[in-house]
Amino acid sequence: MTVQVVTALTGLLGAVAYADRDYSPAEEQRLLAELMRIQGMTSAGAHAIAAALRKNLLTVSSLGIPHYCRALREIGDRDLRLEILEALLDLAAADGVVDVAEVNLLRQVTSSLGLTQDDYNDVQAPHRDKLALLR
Repeated sequence: MTVQVVTALTGLLGAVAYADRDYSPAEEQRLLAELMRIQGMTSAGAHAIAAALRKNLLTVSSLGIPHYCRALREIGDRDLRLEILEALLDLAAADGVVDVAEVNLLRQVTSSLGLTQDDYNDVQAPHRDKLALLR
């Protein structure tokens, strides 16, 4: 189960990071920080996952989203899915701006994870100042 969660989390982090077609160093640092939160993850392991993601970013970010969300709905409880949504929003905000493409993807992922618009609004609230729409 842990491998499935790590795979799905990494895929969704990659999709959000690349939603604006720019995978910034700040986003990669946030991705590494999120991976390091996983119990048993080593620094070397997190860096290896990040390197594999970087190499396959276009494929991972476009083709796997429904699969990742479905897997997380099946194996993760609501608290885990909320925690993942929070990690995704933190990553989107890592470069200082949450742009329209990222918001659209995050809303799609929220629904696909079986979460509500209210869940999204609650998790997004700390990053409201970074929304490109409001600038």
